[in-house]
Amino acid sequence: MTSFSARSALPAGVWVGAARMIVLAAALASTATTWAATAPPAVVHALKITVLVTNLAGDPGKGDGEWGYSALVEVDGHKVLYDTGASAELVLRNAQALSIDLSDVEDVVLSHNHADHVAGLMALRRELSKVNPRAMSGVHVGEGIFRPRLTRGGEDRNGLKEIRAQYLATGGTFIVHDKPTQLWPGVWLSGPVPRPNDERNWFPGLSLQSPHGLIEDNVPEDSALLFNTADGTVILTGCGHAGVVNISEYARQILGAQPLLAIVGGLHLFAASDATLAWTGEKLRSYHLLNLLAGHCTGIEATYRLREATGLGRRSAVVSAVGSSFTLGHGIDALLLAQ
Repeated sequence: MTSFSARSALPAGVWVGAARMIVLAAALASTATTWAATAPPAVVHALKITVLVTNLAGDPGKGDGEWGYSALVEVDGHKVLYDTGASAELVLRNAQALSIDLSDVEDVVLSHNHADHVAGLMALRRELSKVNPRAMSGVHVGEGIFRPRLTRGGEDRNGLKEIRAQYLATGGTFIVHDKPTQLWPGVWLSGPVPRPNDERNWFPGLSLQSPHGLIEDNVPEDSALLFNTADGTVILTGCGHAGVVNISEYARQILGAQPLLAIVGGLHLFAASDATLAWTGEKLRSYHLLNLLAGHCTGIEATYRLREATGLGRRSAVVSAVGSSFTLGHGIDALLLAQ
């Protein structure tokens, strides 16, 4: 786990703020547990995930949709913003429309580098820090998120290319995770996910530089939030570029082979074949998936196919809309559009 701030420069061009890093490391040492821990996993008691940005609007006058994703997590007294949408101001506008105050949210998770998940970060940091200087001040990311994503012409299309320096200049910090880490009791960031199943859930066309030359960019940093509850595991994913089956299997390794209480977020299956959707649904059914709030790049038809394959119903397998939510102990609130 590595922290970056804007106080000094290393030869490799990585910014490290020594004083801030010491404070941050001390704070994380008391709250974060690496995967190597031997104690039984802690359990989350209260959890609500509210979608702030996805492709569809929900109730009339309660926010707008766009191709992007963001969700507010409220868990046992902590608030975390997971991804920040594609437009600079949309998370702020939708939160206001939903009567949600984000000024006390100090922690952000960025699932991966794509612009439709990171573009709202600076607007959130600048606006909310006027009220709370620590608002949006710590961003958790998976290892490799800053690597250049190269076009055939050599142009870097990493969505954080310009945002990174701007964010560090505000005093914000990136915390990089190379393995599963418990951020708070029962709340885990997966870090990069192993991919034993060949789930090609990403747009082709970009490359990464490797010791052996250029390789396909398969979004290796893609990271999910995992919540350990008494009723099973809850997974929150931005695009699921690692593959929802791979993510689910990794969650079972980290938290145990308990039921999948809920999967919330984008699964990047909108263009998947019928055979792929059937296979994915059967796998999720075998893990005893109970709730699916599928948004963004999942696809509407794909969500219905997953509903059928998992044996879920219209109340428990839902197309996500802005303002829709999953609450521990209550299930999914689909709002008007998708109920």
